[in-house]
Amino acid sequence: MFNIVLLEPRIPGNVGTIGRLAFALNCTLHLIKPYGFGEITEKEVRRAGLDYWFELDVREYENIEDFWVKNPFNDRHFLATTKTKQIYFDASFEVGDYFYFGREDAGLPQSILDKSQKTCITIPMTNEARSLNIANSVSIVAYEALRQNFKDFK
Repeated sequence: MFNIVLLEPRIPGNVGTIGRLAFALNCTLHLIKPYGFGEITEKEVRRAGLDYWFELDVREYENIEDFWVKNPFNDRHFLATTKTKQIYFDASFEVGDYFYFGREDAGLPQSILDKSQKTCITIPMTNEARSLNIANSVSIVAYEALRQNFKDFK
């Protein structure tokens, strides 16, 4: 359905939670190294409660350049960031789109955001919170994309 891209995730529990969401929505989960927790292992995945991890369409990449060789960057790659005013629900999502999320402690690097300011999206907050948990952010964007395209899946 959609592609969820995690750049250098730091917390295995977040990866497990996002993997569960990706499975539930029939999305592909793209994991770009290096991870902040070593390698994806069955023990770490089990700890996140994801007993169907091996049924998930999950793909790993050594770095962002490796990812882009296999998934060329274009205007269907949406970059989640707190550094834009473009709200996610104003974007028009299509089946097959890519949704990027950066490290839990740093977000996406500016060099990636600079690739396409027009596809940067943010989740609005009504106070001065720094950001939301990455798993919550992925859920919000993925379900908005599903809402926009739900008629295609009935």
